[in-house]
Amino acid sequence: MALSKVFIIKKVPQLILLSGIVLLNSFNLISQNTLQENKPAIPNIEKVYLHTDRSYYNIGESLWYKAYMVYGYTNILFDNSNVLYVELISPDSKIITRNITRLETGLGHGDIKLSDSLGISAGTYQLRAYTNWMRNFGNDFIFKKEIEIFDLKKNETYDGENIVSDIPENNEQDKIHSKENIKPFNIQFFPEGGSLVEDVVSMVAFKATDNKGNPVTISGLVFDTNKNTVARLKSTHEGMGIFRLTPTKNQQYKAEIQVADGKKLEVLLPKPEKTGYVMSLKNYKGKHVITIATNEETFKQNSNTPLTMICTTRGITYFEGSQVLNQQNASFLLPTENIPEGISKITLYNEKSIPQCERLVYIEKDHKINVSITPNKNQYEPKEKVILNISAKAEHENPLTASFSIAAVDKNGIEDGEDYTTNICSYFLMESEIKGSVHNPGYYFNKANPNRLYDLDLLLLTQGWRDFLWKTLPEIKDSLSYKAEKGFKISGIVKELLGKDPKENHNVRLILINEEGESIMLDDTTNVEGRFKFDNIVFTGNSTMLLNTQNEKGKNRGMFILDSITQPPVAVDYKKNNSISSTKSNTIEENIYKKHVLFDVPVMNLLDEVVLHGKKTDGIRSKYGLADHTYIPKENSPNFRDIYQLIQFAIPGISVSGNTVRFSRYNSPTLIVIDDVISEMEDLEFVIPDDVAKIEALNSSRAAIFGSRGANGALVIYTKEGSGGSSKRNKTFHSIVKEIQGFYNARIFYSPNYDKPAKDIFEEEKADIRNTLYWNPDVHPDENGKAEVSYYNSEVDTTVKITLEGITDTGIPIVVKNDYTVEN
Repeated sequence: MALSKVFIIKKVPQLILLSGIVLLNSFNLISQNTLQENKPAIPNIEKVYLHTDRSYYNIGESLWYKAYMVYGYTNILFDNSNVLYVELISPDSKIITRNITRLETGLGHGDIKLSDSLGISAGTYQLRAYTNWMRNFGNDFIFKKEIEIFDLKKNETYDGENIVSDIPENNEQDKIHSKENIKPFNIQFFPEGGSLVEDVVSMVAFKATDNKGNPVTISGLVFDTNKNTVARLKSTHEGMGIFRLTPTKNQQYKAEIQVADGKKLEVLLPKPEKTGYVMSLKNYKGKHVITIATNEETFKQNSNTPLTMICTTRGITYFEGSQVLNQQNASFLLPTENIPEGISKITLYNEKSIPQCERLVYIEKDHKINVSITPNKNQYEPKEKVILNISAKAEHENPLTASFSIAAVDKNGIEDGEDYTTNICSYFLMESEIKGSVHNPGYYFNKANPNRLYDLDLLLLTQGWRDFLWKTLPEIKDSLSYKAEKGFKISGIVKELLGKDPKENHNVRLILINEEGESIMLDDTTNVEGRFKFDNIVFTGNSTMLLNTQNEKGKNRGMFILDSITQPPVAVDYKKNNSISSTKSNTIEENIYKKHVLFDVPVMNLLDEVVLHGKKTDGIRSKYGLADHTYIPKENSPNFRDIYQLIQFAIPGISVSGNTVRFSRYNSPTLIVIDDVISEMEDLEFVIPDDVAKIEALNSSRAAIFGSRGANGALVIYTKEGSGGSSKRNKTFHSIVKEIQGFYNARIFYSPNYDKPAKDIFEEEKADIRNTLYWNPDVHPDENGKAEVSYYNSEVDTTVKITLEGITDTGIPIVVKNDYTVEN
């Protein structure tokens, strides 16, 4: 990645008038070659974001998501890992469910059915997503988002005809919440640049929160040791604010803080340093002016020593220079032309490369792109068709290459100003850079908020001051423990049955059969350690895995010891014992419940998204695909003297000669599979006819599932559980049959088509009060930068919020919102 050129500082009169200080003439360039030589190797950092249709759900609804995986330094879609683990974690730190989502060129999607069977109850859950590769760099890059889940059933009873509401009225709810005690609050002070220095003017930011991390509005006074008032403070946004302070010698400062109810708290400010530097930043007409200031004592001690300034973004250095200060105060412009959008860290070092102060700054860019999502009407009737027109244009009206996901949801009484949850812009450009949870992160990236950049700077001065993620480049170890997964790995060891010695040169055959009967067949040969490996396997949904091993003579021999097929989950660090109680949550829950009451719909009968089933197939389903013939004994089935007589009765076109079974169409014996174990022909004699539960015959091309071993067809026999017949045979270790889970088979979002007649009376009479009206994770503009999607409204009079999120091929995250009303 190219580094920016040094920025030569010119004398700018208006800046002198602005700051009242002297400008540096130049910031000497540290050669680009030196930077490249000293720059540590850059690891492949992945970041992932999940766009969900909503952030609140009722039990029984579905959560829909789209995954965007990007290269951590550029935010460009990254095709490194293809396996993404998506987990829902309960308030008491339990993993409720886990989807393994397939990523292709950095994109993937899926859904989670929030059913009672998962043990879900009302509360705040955590949705998280990560790859195996991310484990190499700790938990900092794991995506985490809070999801609120309601249980509307607790508020109603149903007498068979009508809903009887038990939910309190608004005033009752208010009384309940008013009884809660005011929570204690905490306040922290953050001198700009890191430290207070005696006799140097400093800006001091602060942040006040309650014991749950929620912002608290405060005001107060700052006193010196002699109890003189030296500053006033008042929070201006989310419990944050800033004030000016000039510390003097031998003073310790204290703030007296007051909250709205009159309660007070005294807090000591950080103790001023006797020597040091203060670095401040101001935005003047779109230019970032950095000021370095120090006191007389520090200046005398370091009058001829250079200071080095380094600016990095997401761990990459974009500007570096050094300068000897010839005044106590000096300023320069930060060259932002080649610095990418996002949070940059500016650090000042002394001649010994010891950090003196640090400042975070958000660099915003005008990308000159225009993305819009426009409904064909501003107002609709219930159940009316909606057409959304998407336009994505770059500069000069050139079509924009991007991938989008779209959600249309019932706002359920929530105004735009109350809905500032995480979005793709706030996550990739800010939240993923700062440790800890950011309150209302979407606020800072809504251009309708005129003070958003000022308030974002406050956030960086406070929370970002102590918890910036990219303080150091993630360490690269010689051997990374966790590999980037392209697919599933099935591996293990084949050893001798009654010993520990590995079996070398054994053939291992793997067969995977999914629910549609599609199969994968692979072969490997064990090495000197007896190891085999099938790597980067791609399969979807529940599948049957068959493993069989044979020695060099083609005999079934050996014993399997399997490795784990999927990676264990990352340790859970989420704990959320509080129940949902915010004003926003209460409003949503109450409005959803009112819809049920208004339309007389019991909660369990909510018209939700349905599963679209796959293609229909003819024939009888088998673990091994479609069987050509299947026999299941009935109560009136005749008695047989041995298994060979039963086979001849049950399966047409089969012949028995002595103890050898073959299909008439083939000249050689058929393959025998007993209880999912590939067996020898002589094993048949141990099967008792009365113990047989089912026989399947694959005597056509369908037997190819077994590879060359199925060249003469296959006879699959299942015995009854616990039957004496099966126990007479020796237990086999050379074969394994196991149900395993592949990539999650994502459902297709479904909404009714009211231009077509209902399929049945039940569907026609069922009230449509959906909360998510439309979800599409796969929207891509055409060669003209256009796209169009459509769906049908529910039958509720409401306001619908449309949200488009996505990312361009150059790594620019996009969020676009629009509203329309539905009124009868």
